[in-house]
Amino acid sequence: MRAIDLSGVTWRKSSYSNTSGGDCLEVSDGFPSLVPVRDSKAPARGALVFQAAAWAAFVDGVKRGG
Repeated sequence: MRAIDLSGVTWRKSSYSNTSGGDCLEVSDGFPSLVPVRDSKAPARGALVFQAAAWAAFVDGVKRGG
């Protein structure tokens, strides 16, 4: 597995994050085939990187309540 440099990416709060600021998930849109995801309350802990198709399936499951 190759390392991905996330030091210069732009993060945005996910639309699925808690609007009260408690549970904030951030994603980066700078990679066409990957979706880096991190906890906005602990960005120094790093990020998880998902294949775009896997992330889309996860989001679809959340939308359907699964």
